[in-house]
Amino acid sequence: MMRWRGTATLRSAYRHHSHRGAEFASLLVLLLPVLSPTYLSSPLGRASPSLFSEWNAPKPMHPSLLSGALEREVSDERRKEIWAPLDHQGWKPCVKSASTSSLSEKRNGYIQVFLDGGLNQQRMGICDAVAVAKILNATLLIPYLEVNPVWQDSSTFEDIYDVDRFITILKNEVSIRRELPKEYSWSTREYYYGGVRDTRVKTAPVHASAGWYIENVLPILQSYGIAAIAPFSHRLAFDDLPEDIQQLRCKVNFQALTFVPHIISLGETIVQRLRRSIQTNSQESGKFVVLHLRFDKDMAAHSACEFGGGRAEKLALAKYRKVIWQGRVAKSSFTDSELRRGGKCPLTPEEIGLLLSALGFDHNTRLYLASHKVYGGESRISSLRRLFPLIEDKKSLASDSELAKVQGKASLLAAVDYYLSIHSDVFISASPGNMHNAVLAHRTYNNLKSIRPNMPLLSQLFLNESLSWSVFEEAVRSGHKGRYGQIRLRKPNQSIYTYPAPDCMCRG
Repeated sequence: MMRWRGTATLRSAYRHHSHRGAEFASLLVLLLPVLSPTYLSSPLGRASPSLFSEWNAPKPMHPSLLSGALEREVSDERRKEIWAPLDHQGWKPCVKSASTSSLSEKRNGYIQVFLDGGLNQQRMGICDAVAVAKILNATLLIPYLEVNPVWQDSSTFEDIYDVDRFITILKNEVSIRRELPKEYSWSTREYYYGGVRDTRVKTAPVHASAGWYIENVLPILQSYGIAAIAPFSHRLAFDDLPEDIQQLRCKVNFQALTFVPHIISLGETIVQRLRRSIQTNSQESGKFVVLHLRFDKDMAAHSACEFGGGRAEKLALAKYRKVIWQGRVAKSSFTDSELRRGGKCPLTPEEIGLLLSALGFDHNTRLYLASHKVYGGESRISSLRRLFPLIEDKKSLASDSELAKVQGKASLLAAVDYYLSIHSDVFISASPGNMHNAVLAHRTYNNLKSIRPNMPLLSQLFLNESLSWSVFEEAVRSGHKGRYGQIRLRKPNQSIYTYPAPDCMCRG
């Protein structure tokens, strides 16, 4: 009872000051951890920074559909179809490797890049950095990964990826070094962020051409022997590049970037435990789905949508937007219904559960939750858990000692989830983003089943409160034909890291 004494006092005050209810609700969200410090050590406290699940739990947004889904029956034919692997689509991985070194004896100097963002944005930057080093005939220093301002993770390239393999796989195409020679030891992050430097390139445009690097960076290399490019995210074009450069990007992404052994070992341990968790005679025996549930507080606030937590939630998210983005969120000028009609709101855990149910996954489905922190904690995923009681995550499948090397490190935890995502029988993401794109590309490359939610369709269906379960189910199945991992060829200006065909794949 001591744990909630401060909360009870606040609630009592709230009842006696209804005219200040809006302000107080927002204050309660911010102060409850201080008034109740033991909350932070509870499992839910670790699950999410949100406190709605404890005092104002979000209600189901689609109670009628949820009721229908809980009573659903899945035919053997549908179950067989949903778990069946993809048929061969006439495409295969096709990354050419140089059998002998294509490196020139004399190189133009050293390239450094400083990469921001999360694991998958940095992954794309690493691929681009190798390509730029090739374009400039320069030696690449192992990329520097900036500390993520949201997750505060200081993990380095060496903490995440197998550096020896990275260098070895690419040795015939690009020269790569762990450290700079002594004569360039002054070229550090601190040096470049301490003032204007002649060797720093700050003006690389988004999706710069190969020609831009030759015209603007090569002269710096020739003058100083080194160039540091920051920022570098999304700084190389996807089109009008030589075939060997595109192939090199593919090789880095799908062959050279391998996680360190302890991440692979932990990932494989979890995969095996998922496959052993349920052994029945049904179609899903030994199989599992990875659900990338991108539903953290940042995402919820930036979407400007409402998620069933009432006025208190709306006020708290508005305050969060003001603090983090100074209110500069364009979508916040629209109402929730306007955003939903436009398909701009991410799927909630409840909605992704309804989608999976309509597609034909039953209550015996083993569901692995790949996510960092779910906004709203356990109460936010309660409807999803009712639909799929066999939900697992890293903490439920691995011991504290097994998780010790990755605990508290967002990039390493994301790497484990990435490994699970490319080794599952089915993958689905609740909303687009870097993780969604990177995993879909990897699974396309290996012809693995992935479900792409039809967001415009789902938005319209969820807005119709009178829709019966049978009508919803039929509309969902009809609207997701061809969205299970079928090859989509990359179009001009589209990312090679989302659409690997035809650059990284060939007919066969």
